[in-house]
Amino acid sequence: MRHPPFTESINSARRSFFDSGAEPRGLVSDTILASWRRCRQQGLVAEVPPSVALVERHQLSERQQQHEVLRRVCRPELEALYASANHAGSIVILTAPDGFILDALGNADFLDKAARVSLRPGAPWSEAATGTNAIGTALIERCAVEVRGGEHYYAPHRVLSCSASPIFDALGQVVGVLDLSGEASVHHLHALGMVQLAVEQIEHRLFESDFDGADIVRIQPDPALLGTAREGMLVFEAHRLVAANRHALRLLGMDWSELGKRRYDELFASALPRPGSVAGMRCQSGDMVHARRDAPRQAGVSSRVSRSTRIKPVRSPAAVFSRELDTAIDRSVRLLNADIPLLLQGETGTGKEVVARELHRRSARAGAPFIAVNCAALPESLIEAELFGYMPGAFTGARRDGAPGLLREADGGTLFLDELGDMPLAMQSRLLRVLQEREVTPLGGTRAHAIDVTVIAATHRDLAAAVERNEFRADLYYRIAQSTLRLPALHEHVDLASLINQLWCALGAEQIPMRLHPRLIDTLACRRWPGNLRQLVGLLRSLMALGDIGATLTDADLPAELQDRKMAALPAAELSGSLDAIELQAIDEAIAGCHGNVAAAARRLGVSRSTIYRRLQNQHD
Repeated sequence: MRHPPFTESINSARRSFFDSGAEPRGLVSDTILASWRRCRQQGLVAEVPPSVALVERHQLSERQQQHEVLRRVCRPELEALYASANHAGSIVILTAPDGFILDALGNADFLDKAARVSLRPGAPWSEAATGTNAIGTALIERCAVEVRGGEHYYAPHRVLSCSASPIFDALGQVVGVLDLSGEASVHHLHALGMVQLAVEQIEHRLFESDFDGADIVRIQPDPALLGTAREGMLVFEAHRLVAANRHALRLLGMDWSELGKRRYDELFASALPRPGSVAGMRCQSGDMVHARRDAPRQAGVSSRVSRSTRIKPVRSPAAVFSRELDTAIDRSVRLLNADIPLLLQGETGTGKEVVARELHRRSARAGAPFIAVNCAALPESLIEAELFGYMPGAFTGARRDGAPGLLREADGGTLFLDELGDMPLAMQSRLLRVLQEREVTPLGGTRAHAIDVTVIAATHRDLAAAVERNEFRADLYYRIAQSTLRLPALHEHVDLASLINQLWCALGAEQIPMRLHPRLIDTLACRRWPGNLRQLVGLLRSLMALGDIGATLTDADLPAELQDRKMAALPAAELSGSLDAIELQAIDEAIAGCHGNVAAAARRLGVSRSTIYRRLQNQHD
């Protein structure tokens, strides 16, 4: 059991900090105190349960798929810790680089208890979302952190004792966090050490996966530790250090900021061992280390990144905002900060959600929740329950404890209403009332709950025309569209060739390296892109995944279907008309290109099948 002095000192620290506003120095560690200060500066209220926005199951699956390489590399350690965690009444957790929980394994009873405080897959555990906690604080401090009981910022989290360590790649980027959490009433003496050992193994395996077959130099003062997770690992290109793990940096007295800047002769006074051999090496500091140099499996390739990890996720057009759009985003942020709703308009695939997230990130509510609601994806029968929440037993199949609803989960933050034009008219009326009165009443309930949200809506439909056709409520339109931001379609970019180059670089092509031939760029710039940026980025990622390292890709590397179709530039006459007309044209072309397969056409366009069916139905009504 916990020693009373620890509990007493934490209780004293909380009374001093939260009740008196004093600095409880000596009662908690500097790391915990610094985290408490950050949380207080962000306006988090310790005694109020945090509003944690859990994502839907399909969104969790998407995030898990996005980080599948990390999950696969970590699987052996997760399973090894699972056995210990299950026996000790604990759980082991893997998160994405932003603290989003991807996996949780362990004791079934504690899994259930942890879920009550949202310590479960699909929940964000950054410090901004859930206050002081091992996962979020480890991300900020970039080191292993233990947070026990009352050291957590939020009072409901006092039932937890958590130990977490960030996972770094060979370039010093955080790729995830490993956490071991259990009951606060039990002193988990070796939890932090177990997590750190597991992370060492993961980072070692990740390094070898990322640089499979490369010219890796392994160093260690103790020759018995060469080949283990405790060895230092270095990769040089043209005698310049380009990658290293934590052990190597510690041995050389460096940090990751020096990668790409330090030459081999600045680090070592001895020559490199021959490939495949082990030799003693003297560092410039005078220390001796044992070194083993791998024999590259490909002649002339000094650092070959594995196909599974070399493609960096693009911040879809956020990484390549034009100067005009970036200026417009800054202007829109000022409007949002003044509590003026914003409507994003643009064709399918122009990056409306990406822009919405960027608006939130730059806004005054950046540390609060961002809740995205896809009005087209929610089944009509469930929209009301998902948005407004419901009381226990409100309808058949409802959760035993009810649900707060997405609107209340967005309280204090940003509510993003995507595809608002597809919301049924009956729901539009109730949504308007909520936005006007700033309070929501759950299904089956009688008490209204106040909410404070910034609203961003998005649609690829012409809502003004829809209002004229009585397909969208005029009062809701004028409530939502107090300010508008139109996102340009891909064919509207003045210099599409330059944009293609920027996207290619944002995907990480320069690190592989892999080039696009100028003629291929011209070919892509002349094609029609009904799916806009989503379609173009998808093609670029496919080219990068299938291309060879160091290659220059040409038209011959395009998928056969694109070579056969020879999609020409879109004539200016075909671009005129409303967004609805352009959208219907894109749907018709996608269905024709997929030989009538609506599901395949939906995947190509990045929309749901129900959206296509609804558009076609509206066309014939």
